[in-house]
Amino acid sequence: MRSYKLLGLAALIVAGAFLGLTSHAAKAAETIKVGILHSLSGTMAISETALKETALMTIADINAHGGVMGKQLEPVIVDPASDWPLFAEKARQLLAQDKVAVVFGCWTSVSRKSVLPVFKELNGLLFYPVQYEGEELEKNVFYTGAAPNQQAIPAVEYLMSEDGGSIERFVLLGTDYVYPRTTNKILRAFLKSKGVADTDIMEEYTPFGHSDYQTIIAKIKKFASQGKKTAVISTINGDSNVPFYKELGNAGLKATDVPVIAFSVGEEELRGVDTAPLVGHLAAWNYFMSLKNPQNAEFIAMYKKWAKKQGLPNADKVVTNDPMEATYIGIHMWKQAVEKAKTTDVDKVIAAMAGQKFAAPDGYTIEMDAKNHHLHKPVFIGEIRADGQFSVVWKSAGPIKAQPWSPYIPGNDTKKDEPDI
Repeated sequence: MRSYKLLGLAALIVAGAFLGLTSHAAKAAETIKVGILHSLSGTMAISETALKETALMTIADINAHGGVMGKQLEPVIVDPASDWPLFAEKARQLLAQDKVAVVFGCWTSVSRKSVLPVFKELNGLLFYPVQYEGEELEKNVFYTGAAPNQQAIPAVEYLMSEDGGSIERFVLLGTDYVYPRTTNKILRAFLKSKGVADTDIMEEYTPFGHSDYQTIIAKIKKFASQGKKTAVISTINGDSNVPFYKELGNAGLKATDVPVIAFSVGEEELRGVDTAPLVGHLAAWNYFMSLKNPQNAEFIAMYKKWAKKQGLPNADKVVTNDPMEATYIGIHMWKQAVEKAKTTDVDKVIAAMAGQKFAAPDGYTIEMDAKNHHLHKPVFIGEIRADGQFSVVWKSAGPIKAQPWSPYIPGNDTKKDEPDI
């Protein structure tokens, strides 16, 4: 009799375990997992934490409006901690272990280059939301930030114009990795094509996390004292921006003396800096928080509400910026593509992404190119205000089609404007 009871108990345990597994599987089937791959610690956390929050806010909003194909999105968050090899490990975890349908993430190009082989091997899908150096066009990536012709080139053209100060000498100052070095290679070739001599171009790099800018700013002052109008083009990334701008202020280097135009400094990075000495210095982006239009008002209000609800630090003073907008656009476009394809299958979603449109906070209906996996984006140049916001001093006539392969790099004229499938 006792053996029957034990058998019965064992059967119940097995049945319970089976039910637990099936209910877990059922729950997984009811949701669509999406990966969030951003540094929440280390040198890049200053920039990337806000992108994680933007992704979570957008996912929550989509879920509140019925989800995607009737299913709720389930975010899976990992922290690669500003460690480039760890990005690849975390990407593999998201794709192979967590089985996410898509990943929104990375900031630096070195992190994107680190994860790329994993996405190609496992046929994953990455939405990359930050301006970059171009010279890449991959099937498994959608680039929702700017290519060089949508940020860097227009910025330098502006500096060379009468409105931008008719600049004649250029300091190319960046963090030492692939994005600044490749962008500056393109900019150097562009400047030479405009008749700027090598002797009128200074190039300097600092490591990630660099904090002592006294020597470099002294060099810049000397370079700018040769009787020609001089500007700094900054591709400094991460938390190094704070000491750079502080030292710029300490040295009394005003925008009227040597203007700095930055490609990786936005509203978020300026939150920790006394902006009063920086008034008039510039940044080139595809979005500013200060833009006035209904879509932007809604986006800002949504993020402020999210910050308070989540109890984010300084929730009453949160800001929005360009990569946050690019994250927001990318998630919505992915949702639209999934609904068009009626599946999360990567290859079918990639096909459905062509020509997707979205009314963006930049004030334009933004379109994904039919072939080259890049958005057509407007360009804005803004001056830093005392409140850490930007006043737009120049903007493009409308959205500009991206050139992933810069015409200023020899041999690029033979490259295709679409990825190899």
